[in-house]
This record gives sequence, structure tokens and C-alpha cells, in this order.
Amino acid sequence: MGGLALRMRSLQIEQSEEYRLLAEENRINIRLLPPARGLIYDRDGRIIADNEQNYRIVLIREDAGDVDQVLEKLGSLITLDPDRIEKAREEMARRSPFVPVTVAERVTWDEIARVTVNAPALPGVLPEVGLSRHYPLGSDLAHVVGYVGPVSDYDLNRIDDQDPLLQIPRFQIGKTGVENKLERALRGSAGTQQIEVNALGRVMRELERREGNPGADIQLTIDSRLQSYVEARLEGESASTIVMDVETGDLLACASAPSFDPNLFVRGISVPDWNALNEDPYRPLAAKAVQGTYPPGSTFKMITALAAYEEGLIDPEETVFCGGYVEVSGNRFHCWKPGGHGNINLHESLKQSCDTFYYEICQRVGIEKISEMAKRFGLGIQHEIPLSAVAAGLAPDRDWKMRVRGTQWRVGDTVNVSIGQGDVLASPLQLAVMTARLATGRSVTPRLIHSVDGIETPSGRGAPMGINENALRRIRAALDDVSNHNRGTAYASRITDSEMRLAGKTGTSQVRRITQAERDAGISANEDLPWERRDHALFVSFAPFDNPRFAVAVVVEHGGSGSGAAAPIARDVMLQALHDGPPPLSSYPSSVRSRIAEQQRRIEALIEAKFTAADRA
Repeated sequence: MGGLALRMRSLQIEQSEEYRLLAEENRINIRLLPPARGLIYDRDGRIIADNEQNYRIVLIREDAGDVDQVLEKLGSLITLDPDRIEKAREEMARRSPFVPVTVAERVTWDEIARVTVNAPALPGVLPEVGLSRHYPLGSDLAHVVGYVGPVSDYDLNRIDDQDPLLQIPRFQIGKTGVENKLERALRGSAGTQQIEVNALGRVMRELERREGNPGADIQLTIDSRLQSYVEARLEGESASTIVMDVETGDLLACASAPSFDPNLFVRGISVPDWNALNEDPYRPLAAKAVQGTYPPGSTFKMITALAAYEEGLIDPEETVFCGGYVEVSGNRFHCWKPGGHGNINLHESLKQSCDTFYYEICQRVGIEKISEMAKRFGLGIQHEIPLSAVAAGLAPDRDWKMRVRGTQWRVGDTVNVSIGQGDVLASPLQLAVMTARLATGRSVTPRLIHSVDGIETPSGRGAPMGINENALRRIRAALDDVSNHNRGTAYASRITDSEMRLAGKTGTSQVRRITQAERDAGISANEDLPWERRDHALFVSFAPFDNPRFAVAVVVEHGGSGSGAAAPIARDVMLQALHDGPPPLSSYPSSVRSRIAEQQRRIEALIEAKFTAADRA
């Protein structure tokens, strides 16, 4: 930055005498040359954020004289967008008169030719060619890569950056996602161009040109083909999915549905398009995979169990009687199974997702130990990945409640938290981290950036957590039975290939309070409720069970039940990741193979069409 400032000073002041004679008849202009923005690649080297040529028309107010007259003549030659012209007038009013302001973008070569031929009648008008951002896979990576847009007054007031590039009208910077978080590396540094122009503003010759430095190329850990599969698999839902390598922490997919086309923002989104996105109840602009927080429901039971096990407060063979509910401090807490599970131990409590078991053992452990264990597994912690508004979630304890709500923690609060309800909140990213740590016993951390300009970032492989290995082994065995025992809650979503066996845990988190009156009258089924009052559906999983490679976390907002809505998605995504493409139908239970075959044909056709179009672009 300092070098650029010195160069500008040298050209404008110290060498002014050298060009004085030239300036008597013509003038010397110095322009900044925007650098090419760094490209963004996926883990296999496929471009997912590119630069494309953009022919545009700029106008220099100082040279134009009568701006209205020039624009009228220009409008008789090419099509001018009234909104763009209005914005151009606003920019001209704010900027110095010699600063070029864009009045038309993405014009055709024929339009460039017409403007060039009529240049003598268009003082101050110049055709230019620049680079504009393009996202070849459109909506599939919108929440990860983000998008760029012109520097706004809000940006200039918000960021502490003296880069003169930011003063160039309509210069584009990252607004969201990786584009925003790695903006400085992607932007590069400006060059300078010294040109001679005549009295009409026409460029006579280039006197000197010094290229800047292009922005750094970024490689993500994302597998764009798997990401496209996940986005397609989530179609029609308000949902999110994370796929994580349990050894390295690499995020192979980070999907939120529905999504949006980031190219709309680069080109200047229209009011109808903006309103459609902003008013959609499924919130397509939200990156739910990292920003969304939900009660984790029964996916949290492993944390409660591990906290009790580590403190030596439960014997794995000990049984607790579930009669369908327990009374605690005068309040009744219900199990999801009204008639109860009878006598049930730790293994069966996870396999059948009994609530009462956890109501009992959490009172021995206490919220402090449960909260501490949750944080050890990555819940209630803001993970450091370069995306916008990554959620911290919440692993509540006594201090939190007193600090935030000004009231004492109650036993009933612990009872609620023990099954992932009450105040505890987790994002899909945190649930994937929790699952990867359960699968490996290591403090795996998520990694999204593989390298910056070829320099690899540190792996997310963590150190051993020091958790009792016997406890982890028992928890994993129970999760295996969740998916592979006929009484497990996710048995219908099992993988039948024994070498790819899926282990997981269902979760169904309530978003409304069920009153006693409703219980007496019969609890309404989710499908009988308005969408926004239905339960969230969750599923966390790892596979293959004997040698885990990936963790998958799925949250379907108001999806109904974890077993019905989230587990099938996680199974399909896991198989796609394990096979690096469509798995054989023999991996699925025979009862669903015909449906899966149709689903695979449909999604593969979508992906092929999208990738073919991207390759042609």
C-alpha cells in the first residue's frame, strides 16, 4: 500500500515537470488498474468462483461537459438501464469530476463498436473491458463462497482499509462467505496506468503501465460435486447438512437449503428478486449449516451419558425404570413413549432414545459437568472457519443463567437440557464436530480453507481428548444399534453394505410447549400442525462404523421426526461421500431400492446438467 502511494506521488508531483509540455496541449491522466481477483477452487481443483470479461461504458463528467446531452446521445446508440443511470448520476455527484463512472455494464461487442464509431460525438464516454465475478455452480455454493458487490458507503464506514482501490466506483469486494472473510487476500493490489488524453478526453496513448498483483487463489476443502448432490437431496426442505472428514476436520459439504444464485448480486439484484428471497419463510439467504442453532434433541444424550460415565455416576449395566414420565420438583417430565420403556440401561436408552433414563442420571451429574462435557465435544463454542456469523450455540450452566437471565438454575433446567431441550442450542456444524470427536476420540476441528496461494493451512486433526475409551466404545456400540438393530430408531435408514455400516443418533426437538390439556386430548401429529409449529428433525452419524471416515449432521427445520426426515438424508449423503458418487443399490434396504434408483437418476441428471453448463461457461 505504501509503495502504491509513493508511486502515485511520484507520477503526480515529482514527475509533473517532465510532462508539463505534454500537458499544455493534451493531458496526462493516471488511473488505477484493478487487479484480477483471486480464484476460488474446490478440493479437486474445480473453479467455483471465476472472473469473466465484462464490457462496460464509463463516463468522465469533467470531459463530458453537458452530461445529460451526452447520455441522451449514448441512449440513442445502446440500451441504457434507467436504474443504472440514476445510480451513475448519484456516483457522479459524490465523486471527483475526473473519476470514471460506469453507466452501462455487460454490453455487447456490437454496442461497443457503435460507441467507438461515434466517439467524437460522445465526449467523456469510454468503452472499457474489465473483470467481473462469476459463480459457475450458481446456488450450490452460495452460502460457502458468498458473493461480491460494489463498495458501498456503508462498507467504507465499516471497514478500516485505506486501499485506494476501494475508491474506484463500483469496485467489487466480498460481501459474504469466503469472499468476505478472505477479502484482503483475494483482492490483490492495484497497478497504475499513465495515459495521454486530448481535449475531448479521448485516449491518445499509454505512456506507462505498471501491473498490480493479482489476488491470491484459494482452495477450499469442499467437494463441489458432493456439495451439489447434498443441495439437490435437500430440495423442497428448509434444511442443512454438514459432511466432515473425521480425521482431518475437512468440510466436504456445507449445505443450506433453499439457496440462491449469488450471480444475481454481482449483476445487481432486482427489487422483485430481492423481495422474493427476503420474504421466503424458508429463509434462502441464511447459511443454516453454520448460522442456524437448534435444540439438539436426543442427539445430545451422548453428552449427558459421557458426563455421567466420566464421573463414575452410572454403571453401564444399571437399569432405570421408564414408566413414561418422572416427577421432578413437582413437575412432570414426559418420555416420548407415553407407555414408557420399562427397565432400560445406557445402551438401550440410546438405541431406543428413552428420555426418562436421562431425566434420572442428569440429576446425579448436574449441569456443570454436562455443560463442560458439551464444550469438550465442540458444542457452545464458536468454531473458527471463515464464514459469516458462525454461531456459538449454547451449552448453558448456572453462571450463564444468572448472568443472562438473572435467575437461579433449577433442577428442571438440567432435566430439560439432558435430552437436548431447554436452553441448549447447537448448529449443524457443531453437531458434526461432536460426532467426529465421538468417532475418533480426538479434538477434531473443522477446516474449510485447504490452501491460500498454494500454502496449505493446518489440518484439523486434533489431539486425543482423554475421554474414557471404554465409555466411548459403549456409546459407539449403541449408535451402531440405533441404525442396525431392528429396534433402533434409525433402522429404516440403515446401510446394508456391512463394510459401510452407519452409526448414528436420531433427534426430534420440540419448538412448542405441549400442554397437559393437549396431552389429555391427544398430542397432535406433526403433519396436522402448521409447518412452523412442527418439530425439528435431526440426525448425526459416522461411517464406516469399524473405520470411520466421515461424520454427517442433518437438520430439517420443522421436518417432524429425526428418524423420518433427517436420517434418510444422512444415509444417502453418507453413501454418496463413501463411494465418491452414486453407490450401488445393494447398499440400501431392498424396500427402498426402486425409489432410490429414481432419486439417483433425477439427482445425477441435475448435477450433470449443472456441471456441463459450468464447464461451458
